[in-house]
Amino acid sequence: MTPSQPIIAAPVPESAPGKARYVPHNCRRVLCVFPKYSQSFGTFHHAYPLLANVKALMPPQGILLVAAYMPSNWEVRFVDENLRPVSHREYQWADVVIISGMHIQRPQINRINDLAHRMGKLTAVGGPSVSGCPEYYPDVDLLHIGEMGDATDRMIEYIDLHLERPQQQIRFETKERLPLNEFPVPAYHLVNLSNYLMGSVQFSSGCPYRCEFCDIPELYGRNPRLKTPEQVCHELDAMVATGDIGAVYFVDDNFVGDRRAAMDLLPHLIDWQKRNGYPLQFACEATLNLAQSPKLLEMMREAYFTTVFCGIETPDTDALKSISKTQNVMAMPILEAIDTLNSYGMEVVSGIIIGLDTDTPDTANRILEFVRLSQIPMLTINLLHALPRTPLWRRLELEGRIVNDEGRESNVEFLMPYEQVVEMWRKCFTTAYQPKFVYERFAYQMKHTFSNRIQPPNSPARTSGKNIRKGLWVMLNILIRVGLFSEYRDIFWSLAKPAIKAGKIEQIIHVALVSHHLIRFAQECARGIESASFYSQKVREDRQVVAA
Repeated sequence: MTPSQPIIAAPVPESAPGKARYVPHNCRRVLCVFPKYSQSFGTFHHAYPLLANVKALMPPQGILLVAAYMPSNWEVRFVDENLRPVSHREYQWADVVIISGMHIQRPQINRINDLAHRMGKLTAVGGPSVSGCPEYYPDVDLLHIGEMGDATDRMIEYIDLHLERPQQQIRFETKERLPLNEFPVPAYHLVNLSNYLMGSVQFSSGCPYRCEFCDIPELYGRNPRLKTPEQVCHELDAMVATGDIGAVYFVDDNFVGDRRAAMDLLPHLIDWQKRNGYPLQFACEATLNLAQSPKLLEMMREAYFTTVFCGIETPDTDALKSISKTQNVMAMPILEAIDTLNSYGMEVVSGIIIGLDTDTPDTANRILEFVRLSQIPMLTINLLHALPRTPLWRRLELEGRIVNDEGRESNVEFLMPYEQVVEMWRKCFTTAYQPKFVYERFAYQMKHTFSNRIQPPNSPARTSGKNIRKGLWVMLNILIRVGLFSEYRDIFWSLAKPAIKAGKIEQIIHVALVSHHLIRFAQECARGIESASFYSQKVREDRQVVAA
């Protein structure tokens, strides 16, 4: 039986509105660096060779926000190592190197820190990983723990007054968070958004739910904090002005964590789309009980939300209760909720977890049956991994079931034999992404989901010469690489021919890009090349993507 969850400490309060910021006395040169992700299911790297100039998934919101928050008289540069590595000259140029990232980027964060130290540079790290586990970064000079706020100002003051490295590590911990409605626009001017598959924007922070495996409530609180709708629209303006993007992902922990706020935002998004000729598709993360809010869904449809990621995790009701995912155990059955979201034109992407305490030898078959019945094309099927600062971590630690072994895919001692659980994951993954099965599910989506979307106008923002040339280039690349040279080309053409005849070019481009990544990644999983979890601790060498 799952023990009761410990009480979460009270969230860090926000500072008073309009609080004065620190005014520096000196000019400084700041190099902000975002570490390279190891290749994973979510990086979508197999789709990049089919696209023009795309090298990474999304621009990193957090560190671009930090770059924008730096004093206006300081020089700031930004390097996303998913696009290119930091050069020797850039390290030489900097007075301080600021790094941010997630737990999965821990080795890369420490490597960047080491390179900066070799050049004698002051270093700082902030973001979700160091905020959750400061002990992961013993060699970084300055630790920024928590969200942007008074700790950020104190760190800026230190950098202003000191260029030399401190004798021992200094920690700045947020005691007062900057209100989201005072956040600056992320420094999009420092990046080429055309290098990313999609843009990203944040409207809220925090989630009211208490899923056992999730660290969001403890890092960011259960009462969602909000930007204003005007801020969000201003950021969309900045992205559209800066780069060539066709989709924007709302990176909120739960887009409908505060439904009233989402209802307030959506009319602004609809108006923005209409004024600008619907240049963007929107995507977000939300709880599955979104399906019970028809008014919200209708506005999301009109704002042109086309994809929603839902953490379904498992179709097993008892398992959902065991991991405190009770928001999925509702009056509306899961499959009916998915159909409802599809009826508003939203393709569902599902999170699935294998390795739960309630799993049995039949779990893989039940998940695959759920994939067939739900017709969800893309599911992030991961092995359970315990994150620090979660109820799951504390429970497993008490039970002696946290395993720190770089030879394992997960840090959890499963109740079933480890190899059997990994094999269940491999069976689910490789079966779900067999070319025929993937294309069958996408064929269903084209008929029952995509057809329910609004028809955006043929505005200049959508039909510019640049967009048409880009679309033709991508389509030609798909026809050659997938339609001629892939081993699943017959399956591709069985869907592509009627779609092209019907003029559904945009739809077949989407299907081909996503399917190609899913199929190639699954093939690598079958060969034991790829990890069984986004958070996998198993050490693997980084690999270059080979176009195919």
